[in-house]
Amino acid sequence: MITSTATITRDPTIPPLENGDQLTLAEFERRYSAMADLKKAELIEGIVYMASPVRAKKHGKPHSRIMTWLGTYEASRPGVETLDNTTVRLNDDNEVQPDALLRIEQDGQSIITEDDYVEGAPELIVEIAASTVSIDLHKKLNVYRRNGVQEYLVWRVDDGEFDWFRLTEGDYTQLEANSEGILCSQIFPGLWLDKAALLAGNLAKVLEILQQGLQSQVRE
Repeated sequence: MITSTATITRDPTIPPLENGDQLTLAEFERRYSAMADLKKAELIEGIVYMASPVRAKKHGKPHSRIMTWLGTYEASRPGVETLDNTTVRLNDDNEVQPDALLRIEQDGQSIITEDDYVEGAPELIVEIAASTVSIDLHKKLNVYRRNGVQEYLVWRVDDGEFDWFRLTEGDYTQLEANSEGILCSQIFPGLWLDKAALLAGNLAKVLEILQQGLQSQVRE
């Protein structure tokens, strides 16, 4: 077995990011860029939040199912883009890294900057909330609402619940399932979700219902 002796060196003149730091966006990015080994940190309302280690069943598996669902939608709908754990610059106090997002590429609310970040509010954001549920349903929810994220989805893994919020007249309201128990996006035509199947781990059923949603748009 080959082992690497390489070490990641950090500029000692740049302070490391710490949970709870109160920083400007520019200083947050400067410190974040200097920490090559750091996987995830966010600036929420000017405060630094650093992620805990990611668990397999409580985060990794739910995350993979969401990405499969959104990626399948993207494959069938030209002009939309799915991104995974991508930095989003919302405003001077908020630079977040949502678990997943779906954006309209042309004439949407966000752009990809020259340095390859998302700037502006994606139309749809998903957070997998286990240890972060208090942040995701309070501070982040308010930040996303104020910045115009049209649909905000939160999978509360420990609670076995899935919330889909829709921005209506400046406030978030819960999107209600139809008579068949299906949640249907109001922004992305055909993006349907069988909530019960998702929570049960039935990815095949989730994708079957998504295909039905996509086919409904073809027929119209």
